[in-house]
Amino acid sequence: MVPVVYRPEYLTYDFGPQHPFSPQRLAMLVELLAELDPAWGPVAPVQARREDVLAVHAERFVRRVEAASRGAPPADLDDYGLGTSDTPVFPGMDAAARWLVGGTLTGARLVSGGTARRVLQLGGGLHHAQFDRASGFCVYNDLAVAIHHFLEAGMRVLYVDVDVHHGDGVQWIFYKDPRVLTLSLHESGRYLFPGTGGVFELGQGGGTGYSWNLPLEPYTGDACYLEGFERVFEKALAWFLPDVILVQAGADAHFLDPLADLMLTTRAYGRIFTRILEGAEQYTEGRVLFTLGGGYSFDAAVRVWALLYFLLKGQRIPERLPEGWRSRWGQRLGQTLGTELHDTHGPPRVPRRPEIERYNRSNVDRLLDVVSKYLTPG
Repeated sequence: MVPVVYRPEYLTYDFGPQHPFSPQRLAMLVELLAELDPAWGPVAPVQARREDVLAVHAERFVRRVEAASRGAPPADLDDYGLGTSDTPVFPGMDAAARWLVGGTLTGARLVSGGTARRVLQLGGGLHHAQFDRASGFCVYNDLAVAIHHFLEAGMRVLYVDVDVHHGDGVQWIFYKDPRVLTLSLHESGRYLFPGTGGVFELGQGGGTGYSWNLPLEPYTGDACYLEGFERVFEKALAWFLPDVILVQAGADAHFLDPLADLMLTTRAYGRIFTRILEGAEQYTEGRVLFTLGGGYSFDAAVRVWALLYFLLKGQRIPERLPEGWRSRWGQRLGQTLGTELHDTHGPPRVPRRPEIERYNRSNVDRLLDVVSKYLTPG
């Protein structure tokens, strides 16, 4: 059995109707999975406790989130990344964020306790949240809380982030820890939020060499992305020998995403997810926990995550999407949704493709060259 962790309370993590990080994406996904899979039946998580959040966040920050959630925001909210256009305050924000943290932590407990090898958390992936600051739609860092749990269980963690934005919050929280290897593939910070994730962000102290970043040029397509992913992912597995893989499966590198400029298709995402599952079988006895993440094309993100669901469960990939679901959600969103789970057309032609591929390959070579000076097997 592959547990899928979800509660309706996830939908309360809601920054408002105009905000791109909309809970409607998750509502769409849950309805789609329930229609496509007769065996749909998620595992209900336990809400994270305050102490769970404090394992990776400053108490002064958590106090401000709590106060803002009660409608009594302190005057210095902005110093903590709260009340901004990216991460506005809303009533009940602390409880809503702790539901998402609780889902990812529940998944981590299922894996570490041996109840399951593969787990999908249908939410979370809030990778920008820092030790003492909210950032980029992320209040609490559910991924960091899960990593902390794995470390307490004596497990070495390979964190893989395929969101189009750099997984900065997770990187900085574990920047000095050699028990965690963070691997992020993302559009270069020269062009995209949060502006970090360069090849030479390698870690500090005992963690030097355990932070891996592959910044990619805008308009990077399937073949070039997959070539780089395969090289760095295989090397990370072979060098680090993790006990578990934690994956932030952001869908915003898809070519339809409005907030970024990578050009992946659903076929590339299918290969990425399959390769991660293969790596887990080879190196971690199958132990892998996936969360969701960014993804701001409702059409593309929901299809990418549905694909992930069926791949994790080892079930046949449905071809066509239910007409009733398409009609219902198309009317709500005011747009026409795709008819099939996979893309029926590809991204536009990119005139700079040879230059983009040369740049990306040079970054892969640079990354593997520099980390080889620090990292030793096992």
